[in-house]
Amino acid sequence: MTTPTDGNELLYELELEVRTELTQSETGQSEQDPDGALAAEELVDPDAVRYEVNLRTLLGAIEVMEDGSQPDGHPPGAR
Repeated sequence: MTTPTDGNELLYELELEVRTELTQSETGQSEQDPDGALAAEELVDPDAVRYEVNLRTLLGAIEVMEDGSQPDGHPPGAR
């Protein structure tokens, strides 16, 4: 995570929010029993998994924007 110095305060704040939400999502997942089995009511929720994947994708996009790179790995204007 980078501290904004070039007017990217909004991206910085968004990154903080996404990281917080991702941490909450990760810690809220069901834990396994000592024998490694999940109880039937504690099975992984596919919507929760999708939500976490989307948060990670959003975080990656934010990091790309903060770095000033284009999706192809080149800086803006470099082709």
